[in-house]
Parts: sequence; C-alpha cells; structure tokens
Amino acid sequence: MGEGSVMGDVVKQARIFWAVTGYMLCSATLLIGNKLAVYYLPAPSFILWSQLAGTVIAVKLAHVCGIISHCDKFEMTKAKAYLPVSLIFVATIYTNMKSLEYANVETFMIFRFSTPLAISVCDYVFLGRQLPGLRSWISLFALLAGAVGYALTDSAFVVRGYVFCFLWYTIFCLDQVYLKHVTNTVKMESNWGRVFYSNLLASLPLGITSVWEIEQVKAASRSAVLIVSGTVALGAAMSYYAWLTRSLVSATFFTILGNVCKVLSIVINVLLWDRHASPFGIGCLLFCLTAAYCYKQSPMRDGVVGADKDIESSQS
Repeated sequence: MGEGSVMGDVVKQARIFWAVTGYMLCSATLLIGNKLAVYYLPAPSFILWSQLAGTVIAVKLAHVCGIISHCDKFEMTKAKAYLPVSLIFVATIYTNMKSLEYANVETFMIFRFSTPLAISVCDYVFLGRQLPGLRSWISLFALLAGAVGYALTDSAFVVRGYVFCFLWYTIFCLDQVYLKHVTNTVKMESNWGRVFYSNLLASLPLGITSVWEIEQVKAASRSAVLIVSGTVALGAAMSYYAWLTRSLVSATFFTILGNVCKVLSIVINVLLWDRHASPFGIGCLLFCLTAAYCYKQSPMRDGVVGADKDIESSQS
C-alpha cells in the first residue's frame, strides 16, 4: 500500500513536471514566433484569431483522424460554463493593451508580479487552499521585490491612468481564479476538450476585430503565412499545456509560472533583440527566478475535497 502510494506520487510529480516544462517552453517559443509574425504581418488581432481558430480546427481534425482519442463534443451546458472564460480572456487582452498606453512596460511588470499575493488569498477564500506558509510568503514578496528592482533600474515608475491598470489587475485575478474553478468543476472527457471550448468561444469576438486588418492580410507574403502557421501550431501546444498545468497546480502557482515565463521572455529579448539591461537588472531577474523556485504550493484545507484529484486521473 505504501509502495503504491509512493509510486503514485512519483507519477503525479512527473506529470506536473512534464506539463510545466511544456507550458514554459511553448510560452517562450511563442513569444519569438509572435514577434516574427507581427513583424512580417502587422495584423495582431488577425494573428491571435488565427491561433485560436487554427487550434480549434487542428484539435477536431486530430480527433477525426484518430490522433486524439478523446475530445468533448459541443454541448450547450459546457459552452455556458466556458463562455465566461472567453469573455475574461478578451477583456484581459483589451485592458492589458490599454494599461500599456498609460504605464510603461516595466511599471506594468510590477503590477503583474504582485498578482500572486492577491491570488493566494483568492485560493484560500474561493478554492479551498490553505494560506501560504512563511517560506512561500517570503518567496512571493521577494518575487515582487525583484520585479521592482528590475523595473526601477530599467526605467522610471510611470502610471498616468490608474483606472485601466486597476481593471486589468482585477480581471487578471478573476481569470486565474475562474479558470481554475472551471477545471475543478466542469467534467470534461479530456484536456483537449478544454482546449477546444476555450479557443472556439474566444475566437468568435476576435474574428470580428480582425476584419479591420483585412488589407494587411491580403498583402501578406508567403513568409508571413508560413510564420503565422507556425504560431498556430505553437498556440495549440501552449493551450494544451496551459490547461493541463492549471488542472494540476493551484491558481497561485500557475500565476507564478506565468511570471517566470515573463522573466524568461525578458532574457530572450536581451539575448536576441539586443535589448540592453544593466548587471543589476539581470541580477534582479535571477533573483526573481530564485524566489519563484523557493515557492511551495499550499495544500488543500482540512475538510475540503480537492477536485484536482479527479482531474489528475482524467485522460489527457
């Protein structure tokens, strides 16, 4: 019995490692792909819509061809549960863009790196987790301190419109908590079902906004088409790993992973696009990575049934 329990823990940790590694690799690679895609085709709404709609088509084709054994059929009850996911997704993108109009990227980074503190409380209030222990609280504040150190050395703290920053902050926290709630409560045949529903519903409003970029799309070169097609494949993989990771870790831990991906994206910018950073700034980024590594996920509270156990045994 004990030996079986140990083996089960090893399998669980291996699956988490596989999901997290896949998510982070896809996130970093998609960053490069999106930069190239926007450079060759200056139509960001169309590129994002292509990634969402392309993922839906790829998932369904893979299911029909037998590459994917399980994929949920379209059901209205599931669509209603995932409709807020798509609306929150679009709202997050919009408020993100508006926030960057009024605050520089470095200032926005500070706001983002403070979100795990708020989401850890939401984990406790809404999702049945314990509050973080002392080590994890120190890790969360250290993560924020590293971001502040990097931002203040790279540029000044600039915010001209707090309203959109506050809206983004609220919607982003809602996004992290609600998506975790959906993975826990909406019964799906497989993780591909989550990928299908979330991308399908989010692609509908973005399809409308991409109409304004039709002239750029008509003038797209063959290179642009190939690069955008590559980002579609990366987007599908990232969506799969993102949902799988969400199902296996807490909302706070997933948010920290997103912040780590942001740090890695800055490092990639420094290495590939000659975006210079001071030695102190680089040290702050490494400090952020160390702080994230030291974070320990809070367990479920006593008496609260962890829906994650059902998710972990589902088919992928």
